[in-house]
Amino acid sequence: MISPLAHVDPAAKIGQNVTIHPFAFIDANVEIGDDCEIMPYASIMRGTTLGRHNKIYQGAIIGADPQDFRWKGEPTYCNIGDNNVIREHVIINRGIRATGATTIGNDCFIMADSHIGHDCLIKGKTVLGNGVTLAGDCKVGMCSILSSNVILHERSEVGDWVLVKGGCRIMGNVPPYVIIAHNPAAYYGINAVIMRKQGFTNEQIDDVAKSYRHIYQSGTSVFNALQRVEADVEPSDIRSNIVDFINSHHLKIVALPTELE
Repeated sequence: MISPLAHVDPAAKIGQNVTIHPFAFIDANVEIGDDCEIMPYASIMRGTTLGRHNKIYQGAIIGADPQDFRWKGEPTYCNIGDNNVIREHVIINRGIRATGATTIGNDCFIMADSHIGHDCLIKGKTVLGNGVTLAGDCKVGMCSILSSNVILHERSEVGDWVLVKGGCRIMGNVPPYVIIAHNPAAYYGINAVIMRKQGFTNEQIDDVAKSYRHIYQSGTSVFNALQRVEADVEPSDIRSNIVDFINSHHLKIVALPTELE
């Protein structure tokens, strides 16, 4: 299952039933889990661990050296989970710190020409469209979709179940369950269609809508809006996810007028 025309370093650890096509490059200090497929001209660089059932397409570079002057050449890491599809010419950089890593969870679909910078965390079941760019230290929550050519600036964070429409530039934090569109990025509603398709109840979706009417449409500060949410929405995992995300980011979320932040 390993082509003699591929370069596989003797120090690499290769699992069972792995297919490595001609002209792929597998570096030293790489681990590839069972049932993975590495297509021609893909490169898996040192410090990278792949879980099971991943497919890496032509020209992708997984675990590339980080593009950050703070990295001085020390060993750093890139960890990829299970069941991911990484399409053509995707570049995923390793971390810049020996104590951390760039981390991709399970069941992600990362489309062609995307770039994931150092120390990013993509939690899982996430879709990155063609040409999405994540700067260093970004986070993307579970089940979120970043449409084509979205840009996340350094240290930005996107919550769970978010849809960011194509071409948006995100400089900050996007709370869970919302749709963000336009430039400058603006709140565009809640991600109700996807949530409903994935089994959220009407009551849960109503709680999300009610919460964001207070946060984005009431004309008050985020601090006061969160107090209204806690008074008006019954306690639940949904409410906690919204409130905890905003509180953990010091009330700073994208698409709010400056005077309301």
